[in-house]
Amino acid sequence: MYFPACFVEIPDLAAASEPQSAFRRRAPFYLAAEEWIASHLPASSYLFTWQLGRTVVMGRNQVAHQEVNLDFCREHHIDVIRRKSGGGAIFADEGNIMISFVTTQGSVEPIFMEYATAVSRSLNELGAHTEVHGRNDVILMGKGKVCGNAFYHFADRNIVHGTMLYDTDPELMQGALHSDLEKLQGKGVKSIRARVGVLKGDLNAPQGLTEAEEIAWLRSQLRQKLTDRSIVLDASAVSEIEQIERGYYTDEFLLGSSAHDEEVLQARIEGCGTIEIHFSLKGSLVRKVHLTGDFFELSDAQKAFAEAFEGVAFTRESFCEAITKHHPERSVRNLSQEQLIGLWNY
Repeated sequence: MYFPACFVEIPDLAAASEPQSAFRRRAPFYLAAEEWIASHLPASSYLFTWQLGRTVVMGRNQVAHQEVNLDFCREHHIDVIRRKSGGGAIFADEGNIMISFVTTQGSVEPIFMEYATAVSRSLNELGAHTEVHGRNDVILMGKGKVCGNAFYHFADRNIVHGTMLYDTDPELMQGALHSDLEKLQGKGVKSIRARVGVLKGDLNAPQGLTEAEEIAWLRSQLRQKLTDRSIVLDASAVSEIEQIERGYYTDEFLLGSSAHDEEVLQARIEGCGTIEIHFSLKGSLVRKVHLTGDFFELSDAQKAFAEAFEGVAFTRESFCEAITKHHPERSVRNLSQEQLIGLWNY
């Protein structure tokens, strides 16, 4: 039996009555906290909840530009990060409650099932009619998935983290995540888009609460139902968690992936000829660039394009920034900056 668990109080999360305090940190801090708990605390079951501002969280083996509209996220100030568990990309905002559960070694399926069952039972006791669907989802009857979960092994522990949907901005969710996945031919793990529901309006919360207060109430209720003791992390632990957190922000982890792919931008431009730019990718990072076509060079175009694009993210905005900074178009006769930017049709 893994429940009831020990609740872990992290300074930014301790005041459940002040939900805005939960938004001071980005998702990698809490993912790093899971790792720290798994490697530093005695063998037992631990749980904590957290909230985020607008964030997309990708699975470990996904290709960023295939799953996420990176330019849309940058434009709308949506954080994009990667977790170390598998599964698909999710969108979270202030209407989500994130749940982290760290426990001892054991088989995946029983842990997943006990965790999902405990969460579903807690929501049912709070007025929402839910059930466990498959091995790792909790659905609101007649409305769709309200809690999706992912799992991974860490040292001799297991980590489960879930996203509980109280409410969300559907336009931002749709804009941030690529929805027409059949058109994407890359080799990364694809998300499966499921019909989602929201808990808002289905809970027996006290009357007169604002949305933020009701979410804080729900977090408090989950703590009461899923845990029976607590531990408070001190400043030294938080500092060590912050050290782990830094690794989540490297380009290699965020945009890299085990998946290798190639993307081609091509066009025939009057006065210039045919030009094709072949991008060899590892995940969403450009590793190699190779030009083909019947254009004329004014200087070493292969070198100019390699210097401009290798090592950058495969997004339109990064593409444009690289052109503006390095001007690789100057190496090709009759190719303008505007025409080169116009090649981007992804």
